[in-house]
Amino acid sequence: MGIISFIGFTALVAIIAYVSTRSMKDDSSDDYFLGGRSLTAPVIAGSLLLTNLSTEQIVGLNGQAYTEGLLVMAWETLAAIAMVVTALFLLPRYLKGGLTTVPQFLQLRYDKATKTITSALFLSGYVIVLLPIVLYSGAVAFSAMFDLPAMLNLSKTGALWAAVWGIGIIGSIYAVFGGLKAVAVSDTINAIGLLIGGILIPVFGLMAIGDGSIGEGLNVLVREAPEKFDSIGGPAASVPFSTIFTGMMLVQLFYWGTNQAIIQRALGAKNLAEGQKGLMLGGFIKILGPLIVVLPGIIAFQMFGDSLEVPDEAYPRLVREVLPSAWMGFFAAVLFGAILSSFNSALNSSVTLFGIDIYKEYIKQDASDREVVRAGKAFGVVLALLAMFIAPAIANAPEGLFGYLQEVNGCYSIPILTIIVVGYLTKRVPAIAAKVGILSGVILYSISQFILQPRMARAALVEAQQAGITDPAALELAQKTAYPHFLHVMAILFVANVIIMLIIGKFRPRKEPFVLEHTDQVDITPWRFVTPVGIGILVIVIGVYIYFA
Repeated sequence: MGIISFIGFTALVAIIAYVSTRSMKDDSSDDYFLGGRSLTAPVIAGSLLLTNLSTEQIVGLNGQAYTEGLLVMAWETLAAIAMVVTALFLLPRYLKGGLTTVPQFLQLRYDKATKTITSALFLSGYVIVLLPIVLYSGAVAFSAMFDLPAMLNLSKTGALWAAVWGIGIIGSIYAVFGGLKAVAVSDTINAIGLLIGGILIPVFGLMAIGDGSIGEGLNVLVREAPEKFDSIGGPAASVPFSTIFTGMMLVQLFYWGTNQAIIQRALGAKNLAEGQKGLMLGGFIKILGPLIVVLPGIIAFQMFGDSLEVPDEAYPRLVREVLPSAWMGFFAAVLFGAILSSFNSALNSSVTLFGIDIYKEYIKQDASDREVVRAGKAFGVVLALLAMFIAPAIANAPEGLFGYLQEVNGCYSIPILTIIVVGYLTKRVPAIAAKVGILSGVILYSISQFILQPRMARAALVEAQQAGITDPAALELAQKTAYPHFLHVMAILFVANVIIMLIIGKFRPRKEPFVLEHTDQVDITPWRFVTPVGIGILVIVIGVYIYFA
């Protein structure tokens, strides 16, 4: 029964996506890369959420919640504020300029070289980090949760390869051959399924610990593990409360406002009002995200105690324990869809960046839209194959490499955000300032996190041991507090890079002030309720933090 429901739901998504996009032609870059600029609010919201929500968050954040509790909700709830800022300030400017990619704005504001450097940074991050990690983490979670080695009668390694290639091939078909609209439509359907399936896990979990009562289950959690419902946390927390006011908001703003894999959905909006409504709807749902990516981890702690050696096992084990077998196939299908979404969204954005910003600009400047799309598709196929070959190799990498690769994202996120913010807020800062800002951001962050931080942590460990400290928790605390949290480092470097760019702009300003022209690609009349709804979302987020403080 589970296999039938899995195949049935997966096939349904594919059929609906095909029917929705079969009339689209691939000889128009707008059609292929932006869904014909026809995306509506529900499609934008669904695609945004499922692009973001994958096994990395579902399994990873629940694993952190298992050990640390509610404080990790910052990654979810604060995203709502970033989406509001994007809807109010960034999206109107993107659509006014008729942009297909974020780096296109950088060409308009600075020069072609700045755009190329930024596109190369995005592509490097997707190819080296994001695509292989999405495939690997998705394959590992799927294999562990549904026991693929036994189901397929394969070794653990064989099942991993099978899952990686299954996800990769199906995701590539959506992303490379269907374009953004196929990705967005399939994401929307899967988002509905994931919300239903994701909420069922804590529901069944609360019923399991509350003798059939959801309310009693909540009472048990609050009564027996009150420390798990503290939104502040201590100095050794993975997300210290102070980071909310520094690097956390910068990371969120980069991710939701400038990351091509995310913002491309809003760039495909039929008009500004639909784009803003889509972002606001997504922001409101994001506030409810902890029900799916945090609460199950706390429930797992109540059920299993501290018996799990690997925190990331919390969510897969909880699913196996509480989800009725009749639901397993459906949940497998929506989880498969979530994994696919992150992969095919990043791949589609890579294809877009290559086709628009690299192929059209440097390889064949007189290429027609059809040629640009075909070149992007070919690049996407190569990229997908590389990711599928690289992903299983992560299993043999040194311990901690996965986290290391995730941290690498900071090398390009803050520099890119810096030059975009300065580009929008100033009119005379020149192109050379943007290049210096990118270069200094990448170099300084790399030195900080991969040279200074490890040295300081080792020195703190030696000092603590020499002082006679032997408690593992105390030694770990000494290492974690020996150097500023990486989110604080991001904020410091962001401010430093902004100052550097402004100083350059003061002494070497542009000859003419920058003016963003309206291209009339779409109607940029704002949604009349965007401001009050945005304020409402902000008030809810603050209220949640005050309540759980």
